[in-house]
Amino acid sequence: MSGFSIERLPFEREAVNTWSRNSGQHTDWPVVYVIDGERARRQPALYVGETVNAASRMRQHLAGNKQHEGLESIRVVIDETYNKSVCLDLESHLIRWFHGDGQYSILNGNDGLSNARYYDREIYRESFRDVFEALRTEGLFSRSIPQIENTDLFKLSPFKALTDDQAIAIEDIVEGLLADLQHPDTRSTLVVQGDPGTGKTIIAIFLMKLLADIRDYSDIDDVEADSMFAEFFTPENRELLRDLKMALVIPQQSLRQSVKQVFKKTPKLDPKMVLTPFQVGESDAEFDLILVDETHRLNQRANQASGVQNKKFGQINERLFGADDQRYTQLDWIKARSKHQLLLIDGAQSVRPHDLSPAVLERELRHAATDHRHFRLTTQMRVQAGADYVEYIRAMLRGERPPRPALGEYDLRLFDDLGEMRQAIRERDVEVGLSRLVAGYAWDWKSRRDPQAFDIEIDGERMRWNSTDKDWINSPGSLEEVGSIHTVQGYDLNYAGVIIGSDMRVDADLGEIVASRDDYRDKKGKENTGHLKDAFGDDDLLVFIRNIYGVLLTRGMLGTYVYVCDPGLRALLSS
Repeated sequence: MSGFSIERLPFEREAVNTWSRNSGQHTDWPVVYVIDGERARRQPALYVGETVNAASRMRQHLAGNKQHEGLESIRVVIDETYNKSVCLDLESHLIRWFHGDGQYSILNGNDGLSNARYYDREIYRESFRDVFEALRTEGLFSRSIPQIENTDLFKLSPFKALTDDQAIAIEDIVEGLLADLQHPDTRSTLVVQGDPGTGKTIIAIFLMKLLADIRDYSDIDDVEADSMFAEFFTPENRELLRDLKMALVIPQQSLRQSVKQVFKKTPKLDPKMVLTPFQVGESDAEFDLILVDETHRLNQRANQASGVQNKKFGQINERLFGADDQRYTQLDWIKARSKHQLLLIDGAQSVRPHDLSPAVLERELRHAATDHRHFRLTTQMRVQAGADYVEYIRAMLRGERPPRPALGEYDLRLFDDLGEMRQAIRERDVEVGLSRLVAGYAWDWKSRRDPQAFDIEIDGERMRWNSTDKDWINSPGSLEEVGSIHTVQGYDLNYAGVIIGSDMRVDADLGEIVASRDDYRDKKGKENTGHLKDAFGDDDLLVFIRNIYGVLLTRGMLGTYVYVCDPGLRALLSS
């Protein structure tokens, strides 16, 4: 099913008028089109659309839309087998691929890309790859589909076809926020809760782009009438959002850098909108909306990573609240600096004692539920084995013996030889890319001071920890290194090779999973600080270590390979 053709013409009124007379399909047939150009632009720009009257739609684009100034050429994809559903689907695929490729600035809004089912969808989607290759031959794409789909730009893109629970959450959030903005004195906190892989980061990025699109909406813009979000594109809402000041706070440095790159490539979003908690605390600005990704990784008043940060924490507390009281957290800074907050939370991903305490997270969840501002994500987007796999992993780490769920084609394996697992990860990386080794923090980081030193030595295999903490997954040499929790939390891999160190083992006498404080080498991860000050027992440490492995074991989309150092734990998991 690949009998398509691509017709080309200049993005000019006279050319469109001439073209419109050449065929009935130019004025009365479902088509997909691409308009691109680079005149008077910092980066080449591109718009993807679908219509049943291509000539009329081109005239609309030419009728003074400032956003389309500088566009030069049109390509129209025509196939006699296409219908409206196929065109919506192809349009969605092309927008996502173009944005993930990063070669063009994408001028489309994200009022809701189609992921609807229709007759012969899988057959049509195979033919989309032929359309992609035809456009790639003409220079519109610089990379292959697998290369594009392995990029952070693709994975973290605001141009997503949302799951049902994501779409419902965003619709309710926008509805509530617009209602609140009509009352300037109203303050609110909304909470989105979800397990790993349910798309919490996507919710934040998508929502910021959607609000910016509504704010900048022009009456001649083409918003799909049956889009879930079409009702928000009104002059009244545009006025409500006109001066909206929003920011996205991401506690982890690595993920923050990746999201900044996405914002850099996305019109209406700006890398300066992505902030650290300290930048919010030190800011003089009053934000209308602050979204917080990985809220569970915000800090309480505890020993920070450096003396400078300890000093800053106290100064910010004094500036905002008049005193450096231990009860004030980075979440309090965000609430003091914004009228509305959207908190994205998974309490089972807290990994250090200075992360927000379970009591604080529980309070936010309880208040949000009471105010009907609590949204739950359940659809698993990352791991192909689905939500059952995530719960299976977490139950095993709790020491339970859950039955192995049906995993379909998901590749879950336990290795007895680390060299074999390492080689398998290399082979998967050749096949599909984005395959990496990761491990719990059970080895000293010697190579940080001595680049020639090895950190991890097992079964004759010698390896080093990640050589960078910024975008490690995509850095040169990462395939031969081992990533820590701080480099992969919030990211997707195709395959994850997880080394479970001796920091988690089975006690021979009790027959239970326990933490080994001596083998856990993250000094900041076992300090007597924060809510655990003077009461940080081994059971508390086990919670953090379990959470770390829970994150590591849910990074792989296609498969997870596991090597366990402790013989007792290996026997327990293999059973």
